[in-house]
Amino acid sequence: MKKLKKIYCRTSFAFGTMTLIIALFLMFGQSAYATGTNTNQDETDETRREIGELNPPNTQPAQRGTTNGLTFSLNNEEGNLSANIRILLVLTVISLAPSILVMLTSFTRIIIVLHFVRTAVGTQTVPPNQVMVGLALFLTMFIMNPVFSEINETVIQPLEANEINQEEALERVEAPIRRFMYKEMQRKDLKLFCDIAEIDMTGMDLSEPETLEPIPMNVVIPAFIISELRTAFIIGFLIYIPFIVIDMVVASVLMSMGMMMLPPTTISMPFKILLFVLADGWDLLIGSLVKTFH
Repeated sequence: MKKLKKIYCRTSFAFGTMTLIIALFLMFGQSAYATGTNTNQDETDETRREIGELNPPNTQPAQRGTTNGLTFSLNNEEGNLSANIRILLVLTVISLAPSILVMLTSFTRIIIVLHFVRTAVGTQTVPPNQVMVGLALFLTMFIMNPVFSEINETVIQPLEANEINQEEALERVEAPIRRFMYKEMQRKDLKLFCDIAEIDMTGMDLSEPETLEPIPMNVVIPAFIISELRTAFIIGFLIYIPFIVIDMVVASVLMSMGMMMLPPTTISMPFKILLFVLADGWDLLIGSLVKTFH
């Protein structure tokens, strides 16, 4: 055992010494190489200075080419942006499209109601999230079609024809979106954010959008979202009621039969699905949900 320990110690010492020597060799090698490089660099700098004395630099400013590069012509004679900036703005809008879709359209109310339906029926993953988001997206396009059509006619087409500039286009886009949000929001939600922002709502009425022009969009948008959340939760509560009754009936029957260890949701889910199908739940749900926006 002692011999093995001695051999192990000697081997470890030899390996450590070799590693130290190799590390020192590499360090001194890099230092020598760096020193040689600096000397060559000094000689190169002296040569460049001598050449510079013989050939003085041209002090005239160089002419820059204008054929390439990014040009920015905001508020010029025509009040339009260059093509490169337009592409940049389009890409920015595309990246923000999901947030705009959620905040300024009917998507929030629809997706929340669909989630309430799935939870109330008891099917945890049916329909899957992709189907629910797709259904909510196409319902949003159907509901928002009048707004999108107005934006296309009054903003996009005149802008492509160079009949209006970007500033006027932004003002025209805001008008139909404001009218849609005013129809769906409640006055108390708008008043809440106006009070927080210290904006006086005297003489303002939701039925007359012209009177609400002084209110900025950063106040209108959160008020609209709060109103959508409240409406969606009210609809979800009404959807839950019949399915809760089924759960209570099934739980009472199981307890009366002494089957307390059997989960009531396992038995009640088929009855919930049967009720939803017999009541033609999808037509009733989608029809009522779309009509809340008209």
